[in-house]
Amino acid sequence: MRAERAVKELLLALGEDVDREGLKETPRRMAAMLTEMCHREPFKFTSFKNEGINEMIVQTPIEFHSLCEHHLAPFTGVASVCYIPDGRIVGLSKLARTVAYCAKGLQNQERICTAIADMLEENLHPQGVGVILRAQHSCMALRGVKSNPWTTTSCMRGVLLTKPEARAEFLALVRS
Repeated sequence: MRAERAVKELLLALGEDVDREGLKETPRRMAAMLTEMCHREPFKFTSFKNEGINEMIVQTPIEFHSLCEHHLAPFTGVASVCYIPDGRIVGLSKLARTVAYCAKGLQNQERICTAIADMLEENLHPQGVGVILRAQHSCMALRGVKSNPWTTTSCMRGVLLTKPEARAEFLALVRS
């Protein structure tokens, strides 16, 4: 497999003995891990008539992990996702699946945040969408800065962007 050969070459370039017991299977394992972390598994975005439901729906904390596109180092965090229905509601598992789907691949946190909001808007056409991601990036902890603060990104759409009371409600629900 091409990825295994590339990992083996990387280990050799780093001066490692790829024939020692602890590294013999590393190229295969690392290639499999990277493939799993980068492969997006499509899913059916199931939605239903909202049956009069027009209040905010919030799901938190949704754990996620991804790979930093700049260093290929993992970053992990939690997402808070909210939408206000306008005709359709989504099966609850689809919110977590959306986060996992958007986090796959070589990413940056800001892009994941926007992609989640885009996917919810495209599939539900809601009155509003809110996404907050809090993550720790191992590239910061392992390199240069030697610190691992939480990075927070947000994306607000529709009434969560235009109505301060809707935004305040979402933020209050996320904090509770």
